[in-house]
Amino acid sequence: MPHYSQRQGSNTGRYVVIASIPRCFLVVAVCLSSLTPEAMAGPTEQFHESAVIRSLGRFRERYFTNSGPVGKGGLTDTAAEPQPGFLDSLPVDVQFSIMTFLYPADICSLGAASRYWRAVVRDPLLWRYFLLRDMLNWPSIDHVSMPQLELLDTPLINEDESLDDREEWDDKRMESKVDYMSEYLKGCPSSRQQWLPSRPAYEVVTSFLQSLVPSSEPRYAMFGPGMEQLDVSLVTRLMYAPDMLPMLGTPHRQINGIGSGISYMFKNQHKFNILTLYSNNRAEREKAKVQEHSVSSKLFTFEGTNDSGSPIYSPAPQVQQVCRVVDGFIYVANAEPGRGDGESEAAQIRAVLISAEDSATRPLLVLSCVSREESEEVRISGLQTAANRNTGRCRTPCVDVAKRLGLPQLVNPWMVQDTVAESLAGLLDGVSWLLRCSRVKPYGS
Repeated sequence: MPHYSQRQGSNTGRYVVIASIPRCFLVVAVCLSSLTPEAMAGPTEQFHESAVIRSLGRFRERYFTNSGPVGKGGLTDTAAEPQPGFLDSLPVDVQFSIMTFLYPADICSLGAASRYWRAVVRDPLLWRYFLLRDMLNWPSIDHVSMPQLELLDTPLINEDESLDDREEWDDKRMESKVDYMSEYLKGCPSSRQQWLPSRPAYEVVTSFLQSLVPSSEPRYAMFGPGMEQLDVSLVTRLMYAPDMLPMLGTPHRQINGIGSGISYMFKNQHKFNILTLYSNNRAEREKAKVQEHSVSSKLFTFEGTNDSGSPIYSPAPQVQQVCRVVDGFIYVANAEPGRGDGESEAAQIRAVLISAEDSATRPLLVLSCVSREESEEVRISGLQTAANRNTGRCRTPCVDVAKRLGLPQLVNPWMVQDTVAESLAGLLDGVSWLLRCSRVKPYGS
């Protein structure tokens, strides 16, 4: 009996029919719907889909007509030619639709069905399409999983070159300089953990024993425009969320002009401290929010520009003192569309990291923050309007925030995590990463 399921978050009425292949327990989807992919996609994505479908069609024609072994006299042994099976005989647009509904691990498993499917799922054109389609919806990205965005700036195919004139499946194509499949799998949240090396058993035991030994309380400096510009205050919500991060009070370690910060408990296991650094006093921040304009930050001093025209900042003396004693940094970015000054923000982040002692080891957590969750209607509209994802969504994608802040150029470990100030969604994932980078391993992580 086939098993029917529906993808979470899908509002298209498409169902997945799951069948098994004798050679391996392979998940295969057959989409039954009156709504075609072209009806859901914008013009740009329709072009990308068309390019992939044509490439798959040309390969199938060549594979099942020219892949037989060569016999005596150079003649092809037609009796030994591979014969298409049921799945192979499906229209290529249906085959493509099947793969668009599968998770990355399922697509990789699909390659184990036969030599034909192994070649299909290795197509760089296919994985480049998936990367362009999905990376704007990833809820987090870090220094390990960040895709090389400069490799995606070129067109999917050259404007003066048609697919009919190309040899899509020759050896040079398979040995492409860019491994889009690896780029996708290392970045996709649902698959990136599966591609990391598993922890040895002794490390699990060691982590448990370390959790029983009291450790020093790591301290983090939190700053950024997302703390001050949003309608919902992330700092205020953080102080009144005992079910998520219980507040333990203020420690005795004081920093002149800054204070001691606030201590929290993470999953009833580890304490950590956050020092909040505001750009101005409360009255000036509230006035700037009402008038919707930015004010000069008292945390930094503008020193001019470098040879490339980028601004240069130096932290205020009290900020430099904080940078020397904290274990890492939390930058709250305003991820609402149209907000943020990329050059100034990137320069201020670099100034803070340079001021830290042994700065290359200090982790940077970027909370890509919006005030509230986007409505279900807006979320579905953003998913369906593939050609205009940035305008259809209520937040700037993580990969765009990382690029805007110049994070790929940093030597520090960094992570961008989607966060919602009102519900604090995503915050615990970011804090967990930050603690691990500080060599604090919560038991069970």
